[in-house]
Amino acid sequence: MSSFLQTDGYIGASAAKTLVVTGGTDGLGRAVALHYLARGAEVVIIGRDAAKGAALLAEAARRGAPGRAHFIAADLSLIAETRSAIEEVRSLVDSIDALVLCARHFHSTRTVTTEGFESNLALFYLSRFVASHDMVDLLDAAPEPVILNVAGPTGTGAAEIRWDDLGLEHGYDGRTAMQHGGPLNDLLGVGFTLRQPTSKVRYVLLHPGIVDTGFSGQYDAADAAHVAAIRDIAAPVEQAVQPILAVLDQPPAAPLSAVVQGVPISIEGPAFDVEDAKRLYAETERLLSR
Repeated sequence: MSSFLQTDGYIGASAAKTLVVTGGTDGLGRAVALHYLARGAEVVIIGRDAAKGAALLAEAARRGAPGRAHFIAADLSLIAETRSAIEEVRSLVDSIDALVLCARHFHSTRTVTTEGFESNLALFYLSRFVASHDMVDLLDAAPEPVILNVAGPTGTGAAEIRWDDLGLEHGYDGRTAMQHGGPLNDLLGVGFTLRQPTSKVRYVLLHPGIVDTGFSGQYDAADAAHVAAIRDIAAPVEQAVQPILAVLDQPPAAPLSAVVQGVPISIEGPAFDVEDAKRLYAETERLLSR
């Protein structure tokens, strides 16, 4: 077992922390959850697969963390289930030190949820928007709260956003859909800091690079072959999680930060345009209210 998941030498600062991790049954989310459970924290994991959730709770118990690990089964591509999961979080904890947003699920073929949203848009962006804004009070109840959005930054700007086709009804392919989520989440971070100016929350956008995770999704033959090829260059979870842990252990002082593979990048470029962020916030509110 890799050392970053061991309990040896980890006592003190994180022992009283409470974390909520979406997509926490696989890959980076799971690594974060187990790491902080080993350090004495309380961790709420949200995921769609009940069997994986049960396995994670069993692993937590084996590591001496029964009662401090909680699993909430929810399909976060559904806004109603996202909001229900948030209410369940409220029943479990009074404050949140860190909200870690990791959930994603690939679709080679365009899929529309029962609520009428394209599935990648719903899971990769809308659920993160709702989780970020709807749990501000729980985060503000912690001394140094942070939202870590493991989605971007792309740094390439909102020009890549299909403003008139956010649900990618035209020219859909799975890789485009995932790439489309990057700049949306960049602007989510900007919009959050604009809409929550008095909040203590630090918002961090983090791109971990290509990581050898479970690659959750539904793949056609071409996309499956692509995944198999990139596994050869993907970083192991044990390596890719380190910048995430560094941010969670010492949240930055700035309200908004962006990090690519452990290296901070500027948030002054077109990817973080304030007017684009305002535009996206208004469009998101319209989508969620329909």
